[in-house]
This record gives sequence, C-alpha cells and structure tokens, in this order.
Amino acid sequence: AMVRVRLLTWDVKDTLLRLRRPVGQSYAAAALQRGLRVRPEALGSAFREAYGAQSQRFPNYGRGQGLSSRQWWLDVVRQTFVLAGAEDGAALRELAEQLYRDYCGPHTWQELPGASDTLRRCRQRGFRMGVVSNFDGRLENILCRCNLRHHFDFVLTSEAAGVAKPDRGIFEEALRLGGVRPEQAAHVGDDYSRDYRAARAVGMHSFLLRTAGQGPQPEVPPEHVLPTLSHLLALVEK
Repeated sequence: AMVRVRLLTWDVKDTLLRLRRPVGQSYAAAALQRGLRVRPEALGSAFREAYGAQSQRFPNYGRGQGLSSRQWWLDVVRQTFVLAGAEDGAALRELAEQLYRDYCGPHTWQELPGASDTLRRCRQRGFRMGVVSNFDGRLENILCRCNLRHHFDFVLTSEAAGVAKPDRGIFEEALRLGGVRPEQAAHVGDDYSRDYRAARAVGMHSFLLRTAGQGPQPEVPPEHVLPTLSHLLALVEK
C-alpha cells in the first residue's frame, strides 16, 4: 500500500482558476475604454510573443536580475501593445498599470468546476494543503479575492522561491513548508512536464488534470489522470 499522503500541493492557473476570457480580449476591452482601438487577435498573438521574449530574457519575472515582477509585467503589457501596432507613450503606461491591477481581481478569474468543493473536502479529510505555482507575488491576493486562500497552509510562488517549476527546488521548498517527506505528498496540476513529471522527479505522487479537448498528450497511467478535480479524493485515498 502507498504511504499515507499527508500533504497536497496545487498548481493554480488552469488547475483551480482560469481566465474568464482570452488575454487578447481583456487587453482590447481595457484599451477601448481609453479610446484605443486594437484588434483582440492581434493582441493575443503579440502577447504570446512579448511574454515569450521576456521569459527568455528575464526568466521567473527577472527575479535573479534585479527586476521587480511588477516592472516585468508592465514591460510585457506595453510591448504587447507596441507589437500590435499601438503607439508607446503615457497612455500605454497607464493602460499597463491598469491591466496589472485588473489581473488581481475576481472579475478576471473564474474557478474551475469542482475547485472549492474539492479543496473543502480535502481540508475536511485532514490533508495539509499548499500552492506551488509559477506565479508572481499577486497570487496571494488573487486567491484571497477569489475566496480560495483559506484552504491553504502556504502559498509558494516561483517569484518567492527564486526558482520555477519544473525545477526541483520549488517542490523541495514546498515539502519543507509542509513538513513531510516526498512520498507523503501529492501534487495536482494541469501541465505534464512542469507539474506531473517534475513532482514525480522529486519523489512525490502526482495527479494530472486533463480537461477535454487538450489534444494528444504523453502517456500517463490512468490512475494518475483527473478528468475533473472531483475525481481526486477517490484516487488519492486508494
């Protein structure tokens, strides 16, 4: 039999919370309120490009290079608009500040089906609970405002840890915070390499949330796959 799992760690984006609408749509709507017309599709692809370039140049929000995550994001937002054809200037700086704030709010995020209910039931069963997320310092605030923070003993972001998933260091820090050995912990996330494989590499158990329509995926034993979050308790207590 499996050593009893005592700690559950959770990814957040696309595991517990997801964006209510695509980035391009949110950015276009915010711009339009300031009289700036930019196509959502153009912003969507510009965002992917700007985010990708910034991540290459300053990994993990520039944490090791003296950049604040706030400045990191403000640069990504401005660059997104510039790539989509907007004129850089004071208006874009204000827009970037506004969007940085908007992405903290419950109007930007929605819960995945079964999220609060599953977290509540896991708490009731006595599991220790923690978040392990490649996110910046806003995550604590987002979880509070989406009414999920109270389920967790700790919230560990890549910005705070100084390393990002799939680096084993962030999982080791989570195990330290949870006060358990790897085989007493299980991680839940939606990304095969950053969540499922990375947690297993440290010796943790791991479950992969696989919502419909994700396309072809690497092979994972069916008993490690969650079609929805509500499937978790039955599998973790096997």
